[in-house]
Amino acid sequence: MNLNEIFNEKSLKQKDKVSKIAGLILAGTMDPDALLAFAGKSADAEKASCIEAIEFATKTHPQLATENCLKFVTASLADSAPRVKWESAKVIGNIAPVFPTKLKAAVKQLLINSEHNGTVVRWATAYALGEILKLRTALNKDLQPAIEAICRREEDNGVKKKYLDALKKAAK
Repeated sequence: MNLNEIFNEKSLKQKDKVSKIAGLILAGTMDPDALLAFAGKSADAEKASCIEAIEFATKTHPQLATENCLKFVTASLADSAPRVKWESAKVIGNIAPVFPTKLKAAVKQLLINSEHNGTVVRWATAYALGEILKLRTALNKDLQPAIEAICRREEDNGVKKKYLDALKKAAK
């Protein structure tokens, strides 16, 4: 079954489509870069579902992500659709350990998204920035004070907790 067939299958719910695509990636029968090429030409809902499938696959197998994947999800952080933003942030959080020296552009856009009015976007952003902070790279020199400042103004306790947990783990 190809991507067009999956997305056009009316009997599958959106979550089932995402699971099916993620399963194909994990089985090695779908190239993540081919999925991203499809996503790049898709409407927001399909693009977000493609990124969510990559998020699902990279949660347990971050090494599946290519540098092209990192570039795609970093660019997608600036997308207008909130779901695209939050799914992209979650992928970055998952794959950050694979690309510890290539996260500067992602951090820049994630810091912008930390001000988004949507709680889910801010939570996913906190997850990604926290995972990057825990890597203890040279980015931490500027990232740690930025996260501390975000914590002071963040009103949602769930988002704030993500940041505080990361700050504690990065300090160990």
